[in-house]
Amino acid sequence: MNGDGHGVGGELHARRWWVLVVLALAQLMVVLDATVVNIALPHAQHALGFSNGARQWVVTAYSLAFGSLLLLGGRLADVFGRKRLFLTGVIGFATASAVGGASVDFPMLVAARTIQGAFGALLAPAALSLLSTTFTHADERGKAFGIYGGIAAAGSSVGLLLGGVLTQYLSWRYTMYVNDVIAIAAVAGGVALLPAHSAEDREPIDRRGTLLACLSLFAIVYGFAHAATKAGSAGWSDPQTIGFLTAGVLLLGLFFVVERHASHPLLPPRVIVDRNRGGAYAAMFLASVGLFGVFLFLTYYLETVLRYSPVTTGLAFLPMTAVVMLTAGLASSVLMYRISPRLLVPAGLLVAAAGLLYLRGIGLQSHYVTAVLPALLMVAVGLGLVFAPCFSLGTLGVAGGDSGVASATVNVAQQIGGSIGTALLNSIATSAAATYISAHAHSTHSVTVLTALSAIHSYVVAFTVSAGIFVGAAVLIAIMLRPGVVDLGANAELEAAMMHA
Repeated sequence: MNGDGHGVGGELHARRWWVLVVLALAQLMVVLDATVVNIALPHAQHALGFSNGARQWVVTAYSLAFGSLLLLGGRLADVFGRKRLFLTGVIGFATASAVGGASVDFPMLVAARTIQGAFGALLAPAALSLLSTTFTHADERGKAFGIYGGIAAAGSSVGLLLGGVLTQYLSWRYTMYVNDVIAIAAVAGGVALLPAHSAEDREPIDRRGTLLACLSLFAIVYGFAHAATKAGSAGWSDPQTIGFLTAGVLLLGLFFVVERHASHPLLPPRVIVDRNRGGAYAAMFLASVGLFGVFLFLTYYLETVLRYSPVTTGLAFLPMTAVVMLTAGLASSVLMYRISPRLLVPAGLLVAAAGLLYLRGIGLQSHYVTAVLPALLMVAVGLGLVFAPCFSLGTLGVAGGDSGVASATVNVAQQIGGSIGTALLNSIATSAAATYISAHAHSTHSVTVLTALSAIHSYVVAFTVSAGIFVGAAVLIAIMLRPGVVDLGANAELEAAMMHA
């Protein structure tokens, strides 16, 4: 195949930007689903009659299935074909969403969320892998990953706005049904535009590695989720929490030992030992741990202290969404060609940390424009400088047969980081609120005011801890990443292989 634009490779090249639209839609569906349901949860709880303690599992069931099956989903995409796994994931995700929206009781809703997570684990790595193998030219790869990374970073705030609108004006059920609308467009576009792919020599699935990976990630996510369901610090000393976290760490260690000697490893060591890819995975993980504090506690603050409606709360995050998209595009299409990621990514983490520290000034009568908006914009700039380069670095320079599992590793880092952030920061905030109330029990404030002040104090503590995580991450990532501007054309051999296929 020459460069005249004919043949399979040329056809894919000609429609590559439409392929990006399809993949971005699917990515948006997966990412926003992590938050779109949150605002609707109280309404679903009232409709289906489940307890406050059970409410956590509507979110956790999705995280457990998604996080524990991602590596397997990535390897399946490499073995059985990225297009096939992508379409299977989208259709399965949409079907589970329809079942969840039609739920008549709590078990049905949790089962639907679990199935959503499982199909999301097929969809997410296949989509990122397709992006990596579609955009191999250095000058276009940056733009494509900038858009994709921006959607990944902004999807949570889009979910908050969409969840607020759907819940307030329609029903909580539409926060599930909305996935079906997105899925129809993604499937139609995927069937028409995505190139067929299947490995000529299908490697056998590493069964021992698969079992160990799924069990270890399940145990880690479950351990942190279980800790989050307990009040204050009690969850961390709970035997079930300790048991699952210990088992998860041991199984993860055994997984890496097994992978070193496996003939066809689920996660080949060559994927993660590269400094830039390893640094990208670490940055995604730590950024996701700290990011949780922004969305959860700021949402609580706007709704419970400033008394914003769900829609107004969602609109409050809209500037963040726009700035993340803009910054991510700039980072991938311009800055990565001129600045080493060793400087770019840590700088983004520090800017995000500054935004979180700015939020320490919130109070009972704070104004959004002066107390919240500047912080959101700083965090948005910071995350745009982190997420887009890391999505690109995490899949750069891998062989075609490893593209799916490299993509899955990026998603695993993001998902596990978010789960840890959920438990860690929620526990810290709960303890801080209880300590504040105890210390001010004899104050002249009314119970209502004291409760609000304790909540604000807990949010400030959570923002401070998140900022500390970002600062620590900046130092670590600056050490891990290689100096120098990266060659974004490192995947050019993949395109050459496709063009000659």
